[in-house]
Formats: sequence, C-alpha cells, structure tokens
Amino acid sequence: MLAKSIIFGKIKHYMSRTYNDAMFIDTFEHEYTWLNGFMRNVRNLAEKTAVIDPECGRSWSYKELNKQSNKLAHALIGSGIRKDSVVMILLRNSPEFCFAYIGVRKAGAILQPVNCSLGYGELVLLLEHNRPEAFIYHEEFTDTVGKALQECTWNCKTCIVVQEKQNSSQSSCSRNHMSYSTFTEQQPTENPVLDFRPHIYDEVLRLCTSGTTSLAKSVPINDINEVLSAHDVIMQYPMNKNDITMNMTPWFHRGGCHSGGLCPTFYAGASLVVMRKFSPQKTLDYVQTYGITFLAGVPANLDLLCHAQQVQKRDLSCLRGIVTMGSPLSKEKCLAYASALTPNIFNGYGTTETFWNSFLRPYDLPQKAGSAGTSCIDDEVRIVKEHASPEELVARDNATTGEIIIRCPGKTTYAYHDDNTYQSEKFRKGWVYTGDIGTWDADGTISIVGRRDNLMIIAGENVYPEQIEEAACACPLIKDCLVTSIPDSKRGQAMVAYIVPEKNEHFSIQAIKDFYKASPTLSKYKVPRYYAVVESLPLTATGKKSHALIKAKALEDLKNGLLRRI
Repeated sequence: MLAKSIIFGKIKHYMSRTYNDAMFIDTFEHEYTWLNGFMRNVRNLAEKTAVIDPECGRSWSYKELNKQSNKLAHALIGSGIRKDSVVMILLRNSPEFCFAYIGVRKAGAILQPVNCSLGYGELVLLLEHNRPEAFIYHEEFTDTVGKALQECTWNCKTCIVVQEKQNSSQSSCSRNHMSYSTFTEQQPTENPVLDFRPHIYDEVLRLCTSGTTSLAKSVPINDINEVLSAHDVIMQYPMNKNDITMNMTPWFHRGGCHSGGLCPTFYAGASLVVMRKFSPQKTLDYVQTYGITFLAGVPANLDLLCHAQQVQKRDLSCLRGIVTMGSPLSKEKCLAYASALTPNIFNGYGTTETFWNSFLRPYDLPQKAGSAGTSCIDDEVRIVKEHASPEELVARDNATTGEIIIRCPGKTTYAYHDDNTYQSEKFRKGWVYTGDIGTWDADGTISIVGRRDNLMIIAGENVYPEQIEEAACACPLIKDCLVTSIPDSKRGQAMVAYIVPEKNEHFSIQAIKDFYKASPTLSKYKVPRYYAVVESLPLTATGKKSHALIKAKALEDLKNGLLRRI
C-alpha cells in the first residue's frame, strides 16, 4: 500500500509540471553534493596542491588528499561506522582534520568538530548528547578526553589518537585507543562503495554553538547547506581554483570551516594552508612564502598582524583580501588594516546556524565601517521588534533598535539536534531569530548594537557594552576595550571598562573618562564609572572578545578592590 501511494505521489507531482521533471529531481537531490564537487577536483585537478602544512613541511595534491581520506573512510566503516553515525573530533587545524572532513562523509557518517578549549565536564555533556560512535583527538588532549570518557555514561566504541611526533608513545588515555597511523595504515586508497545513496538533505556536519550554557547547542548542517555555503564564499570573495587560503582561527566552528576554510577551498579546487595555532609573525611569513591570496580570521587577529607588519615588513602583494567575522570594524581599524595589510577588507556577520548573512565589502569601506553591511545575495536580514513576527519591522532610520532576524534557506537546516524547545524559539516562519540587537537604514545597512544577553540596565536605561567599546576605538590612548557591569545599590548596575592602553605618555584613567564624557555618541549615563587597565582581554576559542568571562572577572575584581572608580 505504501509503495502504491509513493508511486501515485510521483505521478501526481509529474503531472503538475509542464515537463517531465523526474530526472532533474533525481539528479539534483542525489548528485548535487559537496563530496561530488570535491571528487570533480580529484579527477580534473589530480596533481594540483590541495593542502600545505608548513609545520611538517608536507603538501598533498587532490589525488593524495582523496587517498588519505579514503583510508580513513575504510577504517571507519571497518570499525562499524555506518550512515548517520556521529564521528566526533577534537583536533587542531591539521592534515588529519582535512582527512576527517572528507573521509567521514565518504563513510556516510556525520562529522562533529568540537572546541579545543573545552573542559572535560563540557565534553561529557557533548558526548552524552550526541552519542558519537567514534572519537578522533590530538594527543595533547589526552587528559581531557580520558577524564571525560571516565565520567561519561555513553560508551564510544572507537577512539583514535593523532600523535604529532613520530616517536610519541601510545596514548595513556586508554589501552583501547588506537593511534591514527595504526588505524589507517593498512586500509585501501580506493573510494569506498557505500550501501546507500547520498541525498542533499543528509546531515554531514554537526557544529557546536558558543553559547552561554554548559551544553553547547548542536547545529546540524546538511549537504546542500555545505554546497551553498561554498558558493556564497566563491561569489563574495570571489574565490577560484588559483587561490591559496588560510584561516587564522580554528576550523571547528562555522567561520573556520566555511569562511576560507575547508568547505569552499576544496569545493573550488583551491589550495589550503594549515595553521595549527595563530601566530602573527608566522601568518605574514606564510603569506609571503606560499603566496596566500585570502586570509580569514577575527579582528583581534588583524590587530596583531598590523603590529607584526610594522615591526618587520613582508611582501603582501599577493593578498587579494582579508575576511573577518565576529565583531564590527571601526573606521579607524579599517584604515589601519588597509594601510598596513591590504585595501581589500571584508567583514561578514552571521551565526553558527546560518553562516554569514550580511557582508561589508571593500567598496563599502571606510564609509560604512562599524556596520555589518547589507544582506548577502541569497539571504535577507531584517530588524524587527523584539520577539515580534517577521513583518513587524522597526523604522529604517538607523536609530530605532530591534532584533536582527535572518532568512537564509540555503545555508541552514532551521534545526538543533535533539532540542525542540529551543528550536521553536530560535526558528520561526522560515526566519532565524539571532538575539542580536541592531538598527538599519533605508539602504538595508545593518548596524549591530549588541547582544540581548549582554544588555546592561544603568539607572533604568538600556545600555549595550558594544556601543561603549565602539566609541573607545576613536581614542588614540586606547588599544582595545571590553565593557561589562557590576551590581550597584543606586543605579542597579554600574558600568566597568577594561582598557588595554596604547603606549602613550598622556595615558591616564582620568584622560579615558574625559574622552568618554566628551564623546558625541554617548549619553551621560553611558560613561563607565569603574575602570581597570589590563595587558590583554579574555577571548573565546574562536578569537572573539568574551563578555561572559569579563563579567565574571569584574565581580571578582570588585570583591578584591581592583576596580578604580572615578
């Protein structure tokens, strides 16, 4: 009976078209996959360099990359990995990450990269929530993995440890854990034959958000999301097979995988340079040595690159662009980056769930610096009243605030793994509610005011720390700034500014407060009351400034009398 209904449905569907669409649907839904795009490059660009690893002095062509990925795929299949199994990885940017990115989907499984900075308790929560059948990790994380697996109720059947040094001893985490080289060395290099037919709606990647809860939300990414995310990068940069890319941030997050990372680079047939841990000096050396055309990272990376370039100039003429995400760019920063590094600065805004969805392009700068640009080609970004429907827009006057919502049917599944409650709050009527607060103008240019989670209420007024931090960028005495709040008996909350100073003989806390008071963009109640001078600011694993960490520090510093009130 079921078979008859399926056949009838197909006939009815065909009859609704002006042509026979059966072959198109079959080919599109099963063949328009990221892996097929990669395999085209294996056939057409077989000897072209795909991966360059400066640390080990090796490179892999597309043919060699495919062979190494096949060996991992065969090993995983032999260990019991099947379609929709989860393979979790705790890996630095490395060749093995590349092999896993391709090899896991060749086995029909779901790759789940996780944050390299996780505590073992956070890893326990992720293991129990996602129930991976296999776990691949770098040897440096042995202690964290060992503690997590001891505490975890889920039994991960296959654990593989990547040993960076040839003479490294077998992991002490567990005698059941096999080294990566042993796991894959005897495996075939031919493409594995699967017992199922891939589909563009298959989940192939599962990424973790960097939220405020102990259990990060797990975001499923399907195959067509991968293809269209790659297309987005190829259009925006634009990227082609002659490019050489490097991401300065870890690959385990959306920006790492997709913004100049593995997804678009291998799909376009370009070359990828591996950077395990960010170093501004090494980055500039790699650009000059390997002819890198696109760098991706966060603004904090660019600040350090500027300083390193001023200390020792390298030839950066090969750079076609630097792409950054994570926070807006001030006009002052844009001018500095353009002068020291390249005039082609890009800034994307988006989420783990949606990749990037608005873009600030070189021709927008520096006039629109500080904004998040306008919607990407296939996306739409709106500002609506908080928690309102997608039709309840706020005024496009660049002053009225509201919640930023995103419509991007090509790059999101509108879903979380096993979390229907939060899913219904986040995804509504085909839109993603970001929790970010912003404004927009008549041209659709989006400006980020702050995170709803970071809202401070000072004497009854709503204040977002990002606005105070943005104002600080215009001060020649301030190198960087992070703002939070502490409890206050009179105002409810009092603002605290953590300042990283520039080397300047005129620097003083009083001078900073005077600057804030004179700022034309800040009302009197938006001037910080407490200050602390620090050498650096806390960052997340992806290089973004962390308001959660600075808030905890402020409470501790208040208790210890380390905050200065003026």
